[in-house]
Amino acid sequence: MHPFCCVSTVSDPSPAKPSPPLPNLPMPSAASIVHRSDSSSVRIAGSNHHNHNHSNSSTEYGRLSQRTTAMPAIAAADALSRMPSAREQTVDLKINDLVGNGISGILYKWVNYGKGWRPRWFVLQDGVLSYYKIHGPDKIVVTQETEKGSKVIGDESLRRMSRHKNGNCHQLRRKPFGEIHLKVSTIRESRSDDKRFSIFTGTKRLHLRADTREDRLTWMEALQAVKDMFPRMSNSELMAPIDQVTVSTEKLRQRLLEEGVSEAAIQESEHIMRSEFSVLQNQLMLLKQKQWLLIDTLRHLETEKVDLENTVVDESQRQLKDSGASSSLRQDKFSEASASETDDDNERVDAAEEETDDDENTFFDTRDFLSSSSFKSNGSDFRISSFSSDEEGLNAVESEDDIDPSIRTVGTNYPHVKRRKKLPDPIEKEKSVSLWSMIKDNIGKDLTKICLPVYFNEPLSSLQKCFEDLEYSYLIDRAYEWGKRGNSLMRILNIAAFAVSGYASTEGRICKPFNPLLGETYEADYPDKGLRFFSEKVSHHPMVVACHCEGTGWKFWGDSNLKSKFWGRSIQLDPVGVLTVEFDDGEVFQWSKVTTSIYNLILGKLYCDHYGTMRIQGNHEYSCKLKFKEQSIIDRNPHQVQGIVQDKSGKIVATLFGKWDESVHYVNGDCSGKGKGLDSLSEAYLLWKRNKPPKFPTRYNFTRFAITLNELTAGLKEKLPPTDSRLRPDQRYLENGEYEMANSEKLRLEQRQRQARKMQERGWKPRWFAKDRATDTYRYVGGYWEARENGKWDSCPDIFGQVPSDHLLE
Repeated sequence: MHPFCCVSTVSDPSPAKPSPPLPNLPMPSAASIVHRSDSSSVRIAGSNHHNHNHSNSSTEYGRLSQRTTAMPAIAAADALSRMPSAREQTVDLKINDLVGNGISGILYKWVNYGKGWRPRWFVLQDGVLSYYKIHGPDKIVVTQETEKGSKVIGDESLRRMSRHKNGNCHQLRRKPFGEIHLKVSTIRESRSDDKRFSIFTGTKRLHLRADTREDRLTWMEALQAVKDMFPRMSNSELMAPIDQVTVSTEKLRQRLLEEGVSEAAIQESEHIMRSEFSVLQNQLMLLKQKQWLLIDTLRHLETEKVDLENTVVDESQRQLKDSGASSSLRQDKFSEASASETDDDNERVDAAEEETDDDENTFFDTRDFLSSSSFKSNGSDFRISSFSSDEEGLNAVESEDDIDPSIRTVGTNYPHVKRRKKLPDPIEKEKSVSLWSMIKDNIGKDLTKICLPVYFNEPLSSLQKCFEDLEYSYLIDRAYEWGKRGNSLMRILNIAAFAVSGYASTEGRICKPFNPLLGETYEADYPDKGLRFFSEKVSHHPMVVACHCEGTGWKFWGDSNLKSKFWGRSIQLDPVGVLTVEFDDGEVFQWSKVTTSIYNLILGKLYCDHYGTMRIQGNHEYSCKLKFKEQSIIDRNPHQVQGIVQDKSGKIVATLFGKWDESVHYVNGDCSGKGKGLDSLSEAYLLWKRNKPPKFPTRYNFTRFAITLNELTAGLKEKLPPTDSRLRPDQRYLENGEYEMANSEKLRLEQRQRQARKMQERGWKPRWFAKDRATDTYRYVGGYWEARENGKWDSCPDIFGQVPSDHLLE
């Protein structure tokens, strides 16, 4: 029977029927009784698991409830049969009512940090807890007619049913968005929130919240009552020895004698039968011994599970305490959804358990598995993510328990450097300017030729944006370590994850970075990430930015020429250039970025999307191809990335999938074949996951890492060359919220920038990079860090003031 053919309110006009004796089954309470309260919500009385005295509709019923709490089930049933007055004032809820007719109502289910708690209609029936959407195109309509028979919990549930009293009672039955089999699940209540509880299925945790503490109590008791109804033998029964069974041959002997069989033949037949039975009995004994071993193993595993949970929770709390900060990231509108409760270890909503509404379905292909929590997440349920506390360094990464411990610590063992966690508070109030009014006369033109006011900029330059792509540089560290151990496949998988991770910071970033001046530079010495980075604008037309980075056992470099076009309602950005990672052992990987577009310039919310094919070429054994899927208007699962890793023969050895703004997973082999999706994707492993957002969000939607890029730490200004982006005045004014000064300085510098093309035509020479004629790319020539150490910047132009003539080629 479909669960929604049997739901109704508690009120029942029919007279109460006498209850049959309760079966002698293990129950959480002596008797399960539902009564009518003033709010018509369902209550279950007398739970042994919760020592609460429930408010009752009569004093006599309250005394009965208190007495039956301590009684065995049969004695309680007998007491009920002797008290008709109490029985007349209650609506009987037999055990069969819970399993057969069911219980239903609204509970709030935790989805993720973006959506928070969402209401769902839950139905408990036949040992299965199902839930349905009550909003959107997939919603169900709950009415008294279509939901006849079930007991409804909660005032809000009753109100929803009454609102649809005259609705369509013959709607199509909808498949539930999720089902939980209570027989194999564990139910736990929150110790910090008296309205919350969770259900753990062994692979996934469902976090639920009721409207009131009474509703939670009712649900908890109903769930536990149904769970305890499943027939199960006691340990003593399971471990009881098998009684010695004897076989009588008397009837066989009598029958054979009637047939005239000789005594010798009868004795031989008896001997054969006893021998066969003895063999059968020995086999049964062996099976019984195996059963004992399995039971003992299960008991041992359960003990280990509890110990492991306690150990992980204690260790997580210890690390958080050592860091001197809370691990919760509370935002005002998601304050109720905080999942880092130190006294509620079974309620942690970490990244491995976050879901979206789309994830509640059962999917069977790569695209729809992108956000599923059925992956092997390479970490425990209580994993501490990057930036999970205010005092963690930028090198913090997720813990992973399925790889070698020495690999797991790669990227995390660098010294801690304290950096800022928010931008300065703005001094002035920002003005509102229409973007469309600025660009309507420039459709089809090059973006680099259009001068926009500072209100459309973010306080970072394109040079600093290059370094932002290295936020997850620990992936290159891991790739280096895997290669040292001879695992080339894991090396290219981590490089692929790194190539995708650079796009994560672009989500929600709709402001334009500052266009660097010719000769402008940017340095980033980050010992907490084990690297140092340097970039320079080497050409004004076309606008080319070159960068070079040195890490532990690897180097990264590249240049980028960004071609852009306005198309009325969108901006298309096509990167031109090659990014390269070279390891000390000689292995090299190269790739180019995909197309980026910014939409809804006229109407609607601005958003960006990345699409196209990225090919990562290696000079050794493997290569990788990643496809960024273009987002459609009605796409429910945007930002998808899918890819494959191939060996030299073209054989697919691994499959990657994920979202460029969330995570990347991989599975070994080719899972694109028909019928392979579900089994293969359930074995997926996490390569990369996006860091959590900052505690103090900015209007620019900066990540925690981006907030640090323009920071002038103590003593840094004296070491920087005069060309560094941190010293650019209009950018610094914008960061401080001095918009008028920022606009004034931006106009002044753009006037100087117009002279840059003339200087380039006269023979401008980049100071720190030179063009490699063979590859047509810019390579770092060296000397910057040595000049920084000596403080010799005589050869650097004063690009924010006057340009020395001796910096021009003769």
